[in-house]
Amino acid sequence: MEYIAPLQNLIDKFALIRGVGRKTAVRYAFSVLSMSDEAAGAFADAIVAAKRDIRHCKICGNLADGEICKICSDDKRETSVICVVEDERTLMAIENVKEFKGVYHVLGGAISPVNDIGPDKLRIAELIERVNAGGIDEVIIATNPTVDGEMTAMYISRLLSSSGVKITRLAYGVPVGADIENADEVTLTRALDGRREI
Repeated sequence: MEYIAPLQNLIDKFALIRGVGRKTAVRYAFSVLSMSDEAAGAFADAIVAAKRDIRHCKICGNLADGEICKICSDDKRETSVICVVEDERTLMAIENVKEFKGVYHVLGGAISPVNDIGPDKLRIAELIERVNAGGIDEVIIATNPTVDGEMTAMYISRLLSSSGVKITRLAYGVPVGADIENADEVTLTRALDGRREI
């Protein structure tokens, strides 16, 4: 079935969102149509305001509503420990655990030759600058456990190997509630490598 042009346009715009398929885009579009004029206007205003007012922290690359994000401006954070993440969503996931007290560095993705993303397209040079400026004791590399994430982690660790800074990688392994017999070889290898004394 073909939709009238304004509805189709709205569906097409929702479909541009990463992870939103056609059926979900249709559902979102009909949800907007069912809103009051006031609610739809507020929704549209929120999109425009977010795009206009959110920027990247000039220190770490995290999302901010000013020049510096809340984490970098928090004097209670341990600035000698930097956790390197691919994106802001990973940063938020780590923050939600409420265990990490250091600061972050958001790369803006991972090295991916297939997608034409080289080191020059990420915030790796800025990370090296932060480390070379001094006062850093440890860099925790928390890129995703994917081929691209592993490649990025190895690249960064090689660049920082002569800095004298401790370079660590998040331990990955068997998730809580899972059966070990169902884990793949890479997961089990990571679990063994990341083991700790109890």
